[in-house]
Amino acid sequence: MLTLYHAHHSTCSQKVRLCLAEKGLDFESRLLDLAARDQLAPDYLEINPNGVVPTLLHDGQAILDSSVICEYLDDVFADPPLAPAAPVERARMRAWLRYLEEVPTAAVRYPSFNMAFLPRFAGLDDERFLREQADVRPLRKQFYRRMTRRGFKEADIEAALDQIVQAAARMDRALASGPWLVGDAYSLADIVAAPSLDRMADLGLSHLWDRDFPRVADWFERIRNRPAYAAAFYPGSRLTETLDIVPRPREAGGNV
Repeated sequence: MLTLYHAHHSTCSQKVRLCLAEKGLDFESRLLDLAARDQLAPDYLEINPNGVVPTLLHDGQAILDSSVICEYLDDVFADPPLAPAAPVERARMRAWLRYLEEVPTAAVRYPSFNMAFLPRFAGLDDERFLREQADVRPLRKQFYRRMTRRGFKEADIEAALDQIVQAAARMDRALASGPWLVGDAYSLADIVAAPSLDRMADLGLSHLWDRDFPRVADWFERIRNRPAYAAAFYPGSRLTETLDIVPRPREAGGNV
């Protein structure tokens, strides 16, 4: 019934795997090698014209976008529920989903690429980088053009890390009202937030919230202790397990 096109260390894939694990749903795994650009192959673009992972097939119907997939799974497979029953609480959860996609999910890509993925472009000149890596991407063309084969500028990295800190501050305020982002109920908001923090922790950047936002640190520990977490973040699903990561030095007295 369910087929998931995904990648081991894709944070968006991790969201959906975590949702599937919380639901106890079995699925056929179709792993894509992003370094080999499997996601840009014509047969995959027929399924997902955005050329990104994940994609869920349910009875042959393609569901796109990680947060949309999570909401779809909760609609179709209602037990256990991963959204609050009260409409106003459900609206708050959806507001979190939109914010998380727009801010921290996008922001983590900047340090991720600079610290982990630039070796993929070694040996390419500027023209080949644009032709082979940037301009072939339906959804990420401008992201790659801004990055260039040399990586993002320091100002871009600082802005991304500032967004992570702002997101952690917002989460910390919300967690004052309960153990989870929407109060007492563990929800899709927690699921969608977790991979961004996991990625930052994997890159050695957990100090962005550990010191100033203890409720976020406690929340992260609670969510990692859930049985589903190990199923979604299996061995080999983090960057440091498969790639050589160059740690980003922490500035004395600063956030980064």
